[in-house]
Amino acid sequence: MPREIITLQLGQCGNQIGFEFWKQLCAEHGISPEGIVEEFATEGTDRKDVFFYQADDEHYIPRAVLLDLEPRVIHSILNSPYANLYNPENIYLSEHGGGAGNNWASGFSQGFVLCHSIAGGTGSGLGSYLLERLNDRYPKKLVETYSVFPNQDEMSDVVVQPYNSLLTLKRLTQNADCVVVLDNTALNRIATDRLHIQNPSFSQINQLVSTIMSASTTTLRYPGYMNNDLIGLIASLIPTPRLHFLMTGYTPLTTDQSVASVRKTTVLDVMRRLLQPKNVMVSTGRDRQTNHCYIAILNIIQGEVDPTQVHKSLQRIRERKLANFIPWGPASIQVALSRKSPYLPSAHRVSGLMMANHTNISSVSAFPLHRGQHWGPTAAILMSFQLQTVFSGGFNKAIASPTDKGRVGSSQLGHSRAQVWSGVLSVLLHPWCRSPRSRLQQDSLSLAKGSLGSMS
Repeated sequence: MPREIITLQLGQCGNQIGFEFWKQLCAEHGISPEGIVEEFATEGTDRKDVFFYQADDEHYIPRAVLLDLEPRVIHSILNSPYANLYNPENIYLSEHGGGAGNNWASGFSQGFVLCHSIAGGTGSGLGSYLLERLNDRYPKKLVETYSVFPNQDEMSDVVVQPYNSLLTLKRLTQNADCVVVLDNTALNRIATDRLHIQNPSFSQINQLVSTIMSASTTTLRYPGYMNNDLIGLIASLIPTPRLHFLMTGYTPLTTDQSVASVRKTTVLDVMRRLLQPKNVMVSTGRDRQTNHCYIAILNIIQGEVDPTQVHKSLQRIRERKLANFIPWGPASIQVALSRKSPYLPSAHRVSGLMMANHTNISSVSAFPLHRGQHWGPTAAILMSFQLQTVFSGGFNKAIASPTDKGRVGSSQLGHSRAQVWSGVLSVLLHPWCRSPRSRLQQDSLSLAKGSLGSMS
């Protein structure tokens, strides 16, 4: 009996990428838009029951809960050909239907794969609330999130976007077991440069995200000899509890017009391309003062692959030193082999997904901090948050960790911008970087070493 996974889709972004994810799973498992298994897909060698369950009339229903504070996106799903796929009892809309107004505090109303954006109101606020409640109600269950980070190349028209991101980052750090970072900056770059799509639409970006989500769950849906459950999938990637923000890469990424751009897909070629920054779904910044490196890597290789090819490829990568690892952990690339869907035609013999824990992920988390510091918390913005009951104790109190209350004051309006944001930065910067010039990073590295020592 497979262990089931429940998917939570929050807000506009979460429901849109969730919709593409379920379309992809239906195609891979031979399930029609009405939830009926196609005649050619009755051999039953896959694990549909991990993400679907069967109703009394034998049609498959996603183990998904759809939530939004405004009805537009969910109504579009219910008017699509996949309207009968979902269980209506698992669809929740706000009675008022007015949305969260892009305000984190409004979304913080009244687990497990969570799909959401960290910048909007519903995905950030309601997502944060659900993370806390899931952590309390199901403390022994894993919570994995697919979190969409805002585009760094565009100036958002949502003024409170950096603050929504800050508040959500705290909850992702404290209450999630694994966060798969989906960076809108990198997704748009890949769509433009790799897929040659000018001005990519939300739907095209969401198809990229659904490819990542479906590839990362193939070992759960197509049983093999390892990585058959969620904890086995992520355990090797997270050495300490707080170091759970992961980046992903995928190859080959092609469209119908550009299939010829990738001519050879051996195991070595796929694993080598996965290490190239242009195939990574995170726009990592270049820091000359810090020697960024990998903490752990898991490659999921799809296709008919000879295990000896994997061993030879790993040996070649090690000889060429294509990946730099941390000095205080095992320098190895974990590889999981998975079958491809027999119901989807593929132009390539081998494809691969990389899930990696890398120190440079800190640059993505630091972006909303620096943007918020640049803009500064104006009195009007603070007032829009403090009108919500969750901020009755002060803005900084909601941002700071319980162990850091001494570092950040509880009264926001009484401090200067520089004082406030220096405190916020010191609290929220995660211990990924290894720079000899940063005392905070040195302390974090020492803490990580001590944690590893106590675990061994």
